[in-house]
This record gives sequence, C-alpha cells and structure tokens, in this order.
Amino acid sequence: MNIVFKYRMLSDESDNFVRDFEVYPDMTLADFSRFLLQALRYDDCMVSIFKSDAEWRPVEEFSEIDLGDDIPGVPRCMENVTLMEVNNTFHDRLIYTFDMMNNRSFYLELLDMQRPQDGLEYPRVAFEHAPAPDQYDPEANEECGSIFEEMMGDYNEFDGDDGYDDEF
Repeated sequence: MNIVFKYRMLSDESDNFVRDFEVYPDMTLADFSRFLLQALRYDDCMVSIFKSDAEWRPVEEFSEIDLGDDIPGVPRCMENVTLMEVNNTFHDRLIYTFDMMNNRSFYLELLDMQRPQDGLEYPRVAFEHAPAPDQYDPEANEECGSIFEEMMGDYNEFDGDDGYDDEF
C-alpha cells in the first residue's frame, strides 16, 4: 500500500492522554480494533466503532458481530469494512466505544494521509503521551495536568507588564 492514515486518539476521561496511530487504509475495522486494544494494553473486549460527524455525533455503527450487512438499520460487521471505506477525507472522525455498559469511548480523527516511510513497520504507534485510561475503572485514571498546559509551560513566565500604558 502506498499511503498511510494518521489518526489522533483522545479521551474525555484524561486531558493529557494522546495517541497518534499510523495504519494502512485497507486495514479492516476489526484489525484496527485489535491493534488499538493491543496498543492501549487493554484486554480483549466487545467494542463498537462509530463513524461520526464533525460534532462527534454517531452517524453509522460497525459491530464485531455479523448480523448481515444487507439488513437496513443493522450495524455492519467490522470484518467486512476497511478504514478507507469509512474515512477518506481529512478530519473524518471515529468513536471507538470499548465499554458499552458505561458508555466509555475514545475519539479518533484522521489527521493526515502520507506515504509510508522506509524502515518503519505499520500499523504503529507514532506518538504517545500519558497512560491510557484504566480499562475497567474510570475513577482510577490519573490526572497529572493537561498536555496543553505542559506544552505551553514555556509561556507561563509572561505575566504581562502592569506598568504598560496603551493610551498615547
């Protein structure tokens, strides 16, 4: 394959959790799900993937269970759908629901489509910051600040000049 999709994953449970994944677009949603679980160091679990709109509202569901892809209103099976079929435009979004009972999800956005780099194996984790939220206990998540605050730390020294007069 001569193109790689780059997704950014975020969580509403931890402001500092970030993962960037680079994967081939012909990967099935089922293979993508298995890769994500492994990358997050989560145990196998029942998941659903939703294509979403720009406001993160689910548009279409994809399930691990094959209920027949030709039945209207029934989620399509992840084994039969590739990433390219679901996302093919910059900023397309997916919701990865890993805990259905508690409605816990990760949010993925397609950031880039690029050529594979020589010497790298795909799929791969391209960037990671902070531990993933605990798979079983959302209350166990560590909060150690926001990645935004950490990245903007160099600018915290500027408090402004209280003696500055903007009137001429």
